[in-house]
Amino acid sequence: MTETRSTPLADVLSVTTPHLLSARQMDGLTDLLNWMTGDELEMWQLSRAADECAPALIAQHPVLDGLAPPPGCSKPALRVWLASAERQHGTHLEVARISGWVHQNPVQEFRDRVELANLPTTP
Repeated sequence: MTETRSTPLADVLSVTTPHLLSARQMDGLTDLLNWMTGDELEMWQLSRAADECAPALIAQHPVLDGLAPPPGCSKPALRVWLASAERQHGTHLEVARISGWVHQNPVQEFRDRVELANLPTTP
């Protein structure tokens, strides 16, 4: 049986939508991605982890596919939308870890990102 953890819907939506909806802000997002990957991620590793975890979250909970606030929502409107989503889908979801996560040395991954950012662009 796959081990799962009860996770706030807002934390999950912080991975599957472009909005940081977690009540705990970055701590909620980081805790979820650390859980799903089984890793202790640094800030610069979160986007790679989110890219891998988002499809897994949608596969685990198909209701998440397309569940996102309307474009251009203000912060108060995001909170209203989130409350509505929680009433409809529950405040928590059971989340399983992903398989196949590739741990990278955080220092080396940071260096690699800096090198990529500093590559000259060709006209």
